[in-house]
This record gives sequence, C-alpha cells and structure tokens, in this order.
Amino acid sequence: MRLRTIFEGVRDLIAEHAPDAVALEESYVGADARIALSVGQARGAVLVAAASAGVECAEYAPAHVKQAVCGYGKAEKGQVQRMVKLVLGLVTEPGSSHEADALAVAICHALAPPLVEVAQ
Repeated sequence: MRLRTIFEGVRDLIAEHAPDAVALEESYVGADARIALSVGQARGAVLVAAASAGVECAEYAPAHVKQAVCGYGKAEKGQVQRMVKLVLGLVTEPGSSHEADALAVAICHALAPPLVEVAQ
C-alpha cells in the first residue's frame, strides 16, 4: 500500500503539473540494507509513475548535485540550503534539508548540458 500511495501521488502530481522531466538524486547506500531497500522501492514507484506518463527521468549522484549548486561536491547540507536560496532568489532558505535537496536536484537538472545548450 505504501508503494501504491507513492505511485499514485507522483502520477497525480505529473498529471497536474505536466513536467518535461522528473529528476532524482541517486540513492546513497549506507550501512543499513533495510533502509536502502525501502528507498529503492520508493524510487522505483516514482520511476514507474513517470515512465507510465511518458515523462523522461534523469538521475544525478549526490556529489554531482552539490557540485552543480555549490561548486563543491562535498558541500554540507547548510551550504546547499544557502546556495538554493541564492540561486532561486528565495526570501528564506528552504525549510528543511530535504526541501533544499529536492530543489538542488532540480537546479542540477536545469543546468545539465543539453538544457544549457538549448537555453543559449
């Protein structure tokens, strides 16, 4: 039921907002295999929802996202939050590191070489 809820939620968001792409951060596999498996399943539900809607998916390594947003692949969470605020011209920093990470992945995708070439 958890995976169905994720799938349906993402499917509904895609239908409502009609994005050109879905960008995800690659999973960080820590010491806990159960958490890695759960995250992998959730990511799979997101990928299937996007694919079933015909939306392109892109994945970026955490270090690549940090490099794109902060200029340093090992930036700390606080640095990512501050740079997301600056890049997007937000009044305040994102409320959580999860929000900042999601916005950072979107920024990274927007700066990906094929999109940069189109914008120029």
